[in-house]
Amino acid sequence: MSITPKDGAKSVDTSGKLKVTAAKGKLTEVEVKDAKGKKVDGEISGDGATWTPAGHLAAATKYTVHAVAKDSEGRTAAEDAGFTTLTPENTFTGTFTPEDGSKVGVGMPFSIRFDRGITNPEDVEKAIRIKTEPAVDVEGHWFGNDRLDFRPEKYWKPGTKVTVDLNLDGVEGRSGVYGEQDKTVDFTIGRNQVSVVDAKKLTMKVMRDGKLFKTIPVTTGKPGMETWNGQMVVSEMLPVTRMNGETVGYGGEYDIKDVPHAIRLTTSGTFLHGNYWAGGAFGEYNASHGASACATCAAAGTRRCRPPGSSTTRWSATWWSSRTPRTVSSTRTTGSTAGTCRGRSGRSSSDLTTRAPV
Repeated sequence: MSITPKDGAKSVDTSGKLKVTAAKGKLTEVEVKDAKGKKVDGEISGDGATWTPAGHLAAATKYTVHAVAKDSEGRTAAEDAGFTTLTPENTFTGTFTPEDGSKVGVGMPFSIRFDRGITNPEDVEKAIRIKTEPAVDVEGHWFGNDRLDFRPEKYWKPGTKVTVDLNLDGVEGRSGVYGEQDKTVDFTIGRNQVSVVDAKKLTMKVMRDGKLFKTIPVTTGKPGMETWNGQMVVSEMLPVTRMNGETVGYGGEYDIKDVPHAIRLTTSGTFLHGNYWAGGAFGEYNASHGASACATCAAAGTRRCRPPGSSTTRWSATWWSSRTPRTVSSTRTTGSTAGTCRGRSGRSSSDLTTRAPV
């Protein structure tokens, strides 16, 4: 038998170096574990000649290998070795939503943003495992080289329990840069609440569990500043915030210091918000700079939702494939829009609410 790397080896690469072979006979047992007793998953080949790990190893970790083989005459032999993986000089981490233990909406993806651009996306994506109860197929999609989202084809089923295993410790995300996270995140899907804005009818219909809960008159983007069309995930809710046109290229257009019930839908400035200055526009004509606005958005039934994070997802896109990532763009048109609310740990946050730009 032969164990690679050799006994006592140090600074071993976390991928592609560990292998056990039997030149004569067949492997019958291979056990690899770290100093804490955590075993490394692996598989003996069909002919019994080799064993390889199922994935990468953790960085800066001491491993022991115990292997047993049997020859054609039934004689057995055992081999043991130990080695230590490399300690990386450069690492990357990911900031993710939703938080561990949280209850979130039916449109909520698991989204992780990395602090370094990833050039080995397949290896990183493979290191993130998602389990659901009840079972549902979940796929990943990259937005650029630093953000990875996972979601099912359709909205989550209310009550679904999701477990995410971040096995990033030791995965090489780009040349010489290794992950350092190894943790499990659990979250639960709450009720189904979807709010749909119709920019032509100037209404927002709040749906709960597929039934109409409330219809609210709104005003959306005026001609030349039409509200974006599409489905958006709520990422933040603010009781009051300042909105200044200077920050989104509308210098001098507006600077309102106390915009109420501001529901963020994109990091670029897409909001659904309350509006006390539009007079009789609600349900009558479009008067905003692109946002969807109602006299009081607390009336939408979302005021108890407290969402975390600040990312966006487009559910209107064809369901993505992790093997064929696509860039999803949005268009600025009128029509119906929808989105989903995210929530902080321990609070109901399945509320869905509309998309509205700047």
